[in-house]
Amino acid sequence: MGEERAKVLLILSKDALDRARVVAGKATITLKLAVSLQIVLRALIEEGLKRDSHPAFLANVQGQAEAVRQQRSMARRERAERERGNPRSGSPRGQSGRGLTRRRS
Repeated sequence: MGEERAKVLLILSKDALDRARVVAGKATITLKLAVSLQIVLRALIEEGLKRDSHPAFLANVQGQAEAVRQQRSMARRERAERERGNPRSGSPRGQSGRGLTRRRS
Protein backbone atom coordinates (compact mmCIF):
# COMPACT_ATOMS: atom_id res chain seq x y z
CA MET A 1 0.00 0.00 0.00
CA GLY A 2 2.90 2.37 -0.61
CA GLU A 3 1.27 3.78 -3.78
CA GLU A 4 -0.30 7.16 -4.20
CA ARG A 5 -3.70 7.28 -2.58
CA ALA A 6 -6.91 9.16 -3.20
CA LYS A 7 -10.11 9.46 -1.21
CA VAL A 8 -13.48 8.70 -2.77
CA LEU A 9 -17.06 8.83 -1.62
CA LEU A 10 -18.84 5.57 -2.28
CA ILE A 11 -22.59 5.34 -1.98
CA LEU A 12 -23.88 1.78 -1.65
CA SER A 13 -27.26 0.23 -1.12
CA LYS A 14 -27.91 -1.01 2.41
CA ASP A 15 -28.04 -4.57 1.06
CA ALA A 16 -24.60 -4.32 -0.59
CA LEU A 17 -23.14 -2.76 2.55
CA ASP A 18 -24.62 -5.48 4.74
CA ARG A 19 -23.24 -8.20 2.46
CA ALA A 20 -19.78 -6.62 2.56
CA ARG A 21 -19.98 -6.51 6.37
CA VAL A 22 -20.79 -10.23 6.39
CA VAL A 23 -17.75 -10.89 4.20
CA ALA A 24 -15.61 -8.85 6.62
CA GLY A 25 -16.93 -10.89 9.55
CA LYS A 26 -16.31 -14.22 7.83
CA ALA A 27 -12.82 -13.13 6.77
CA THR A 28 -12.04 -12.06 10.35
CA ILE A 29 -13.04 -15.50 11.64
CA THR A 30 -11.29 -17.44 8.87
CA LEU A 31 -8.07 -15.46 8.84
CA LYS A 32 -7.98 -14.73 12.58
CA LEU A 33 -7.11 -11.15 11.66
CA ALA A 34 -9.06 -7.92 12.02
CA VAL A 35 -10.67 -7.37 8.62
CA SER A 36 -12.48 -4.06 8.25
CA LEU A 37 -15.22 -3.13 5.82
CA GLN A 38 -12.74 -0.83 4.09
CA ILE A 39 -10.33 -3.72 3.51
CA VAL A 40 -13.12 -5.83 2.01
CA LEU A 41 -14.30 -3.04 -0.29
CA ARG A 42 -10.75 -2.32 -1.42
CA ALA A 43 -10.19 -6.02 -2.23
CA LEU A 44 -13.51 -6.29 -4.07
CA ILE A 45 -12.68 -3.27 -6.21
CA GLU A 46 -9.20 -4.56 -7.03
CA GLU A 47 -10.50 -8.04 -7.93
CA GLY A 48 -13.34 -6.57 -9.97
CA LEU A 49 -10.92 -4.43 -11.95
CA LYS A 50 -8.97 -7.54 -12.87
CA ARG A 51 -12.14 -8.86 -14.54
CA ASP A 52 -12.98 -5.75 -16.53
CA SER A 53 -14.02 -7.73 -19.61
CA HIS A 54 -16.05 -10.41 -17.79
CA PRO A 55 -19.68 -10.46 -19.04
CA ALA A 56 -21.20 -10.37 -15.53
CA PHE A 57 -18.99 -7.42 -14.58
CA LEU A 58 -19.93 -5.52 -17.73
CA ALA A 59 -23.62 -6.27 -17.17
CA ASN A 60 -23.38 -4.88 -13.65
CA VAL A 61 -21.62 -1.73 -14.90
CA GLN A 62 -24.31 -1.29 -17.54
CA GLY A 63 -27.09 -1.67 -14.98
CA GLN A 64 -25.47 0.84 -12.63
CA ALA A 65 -24.93 3.37 -15.46
CA GLU A 66 -28.52 3.03 -16.69
CA ALA A 67 -29.88 3.49 -13.16
CA VAL A 68 -27.86 6.69 -12.68
CA ARG A 69 -28.96 7.97 -16.09
CA GLN A 70 -32.62 7.31 -15.26
CA GLN A 71 -32.37 9.03 -11.86
CA ARG A 72 -30.74 12.12 -13.39
CA SER A 73 -33.32 12.24 -16.17
CA MET A 74 -36.17 12.07 -13.66
CA ALA A 75 -34.58 14.81 -11.54
CA ARG A 76 -34.24 17.08 -14.60
CA ARG A 77 -37.88 16.47 -15.56
CA GLU A 78 -39.11 17.20 -12.04
CA ARG A 79 -37.05 20.40 -11.87
CA ALA A 80 -38.39 21.54 -15.26
CA GLU A 81 -41.97 20.86 -14.16
CA ARG A 82 -41.47 22.83 -10.94
CA GLU A 83 -39.99 25.75 -12.87
CA ARG A 84 -42.86 25.74 -15.39
CA GLY A 85 -45.46 25.58 -12.63
CA ASN A 86 -43.91 28.33 -10.52
CA PRO A 87 -41.65 30.62 -12.56
CA ARG A 88 -40.60 32.65 -9.49
CA SER A 89 -39.33 29.57 -7.60
CA GLY A 90 -35.92 29.75 -9.27
CA SER A 91 -33.07 32.03 -8.35
CA PRO A 92 -33.71 35.72 -7.71
CA ARG A 93 -31.69 36.62 -10.80
CA GLY A 94 -33.34 38.29 -13.72
CA GLN A 95 -32.80 37.71 -17.43
CA SER A 96 -29.42 39.44 -17.29
CA GLY A 97 -28.12 36.95 -14.73
CA ARG A 98 -26.76 39.76 -12.56
CA GLY A 99 -29.08 39.18 -9.64
CA LEU A 100 -31.23 41.66 -7.75
CA THR A 101 -30.02 45.21 -7.52
CA ARG A 102 -30.84 47.66 -4.78
CA ARG A 103 -31.89 51.22 -5.43
CA ARG A 104 -29.81 53.84 -3.79
CA SER A 105 -31.80 56.58 -2.15
